[in-house]
Amino acid sequence: MLKRVLIVDDDPAQRRILEEVIKRLGYETRSAQSGEQAIQILDGPDKGSISLVLLDLVMPGMDGMAVLERLSGKPGIPPVIVQTANGSIDAAINAMRAGAADFVVKPVSPERLDVSIKSAL
Repeated sequence: MLKRVLIVDDDPAQRRILEEVIKRLGYETRSAQSGEQAIQILDGPDKGSISLVLLDLVMPGMDGMAVLERLSGKPGIPPVIVQTANGSIDAAINAMRAGAADFVVKPVSPERLDVSIKSAL
């Protein structure tokens, strides 16, 4: 069974690009356009089918840090790779402290994403 990556990003173009890249790397994808939708998926009946979460930090409504905080300490939560266009050291440190497995800066190369996903899994 292929591992499934949940892509959480409010930008539809970015989601489509990531879906294609991740499919080419050999994974299935599922997408969420908001932090709220990601929480619904990860709290719902499909949560067992998600192997990894690729989470944008900056989104309207519930941002990536709020998602990480909501997931923190919950059993059965897959590893989370945080991505953002605002690649500050503070953002990376805060995301890692909140439980992220890795931190990548947009636009992330397919090679870097592959290494990050394999490492997190």
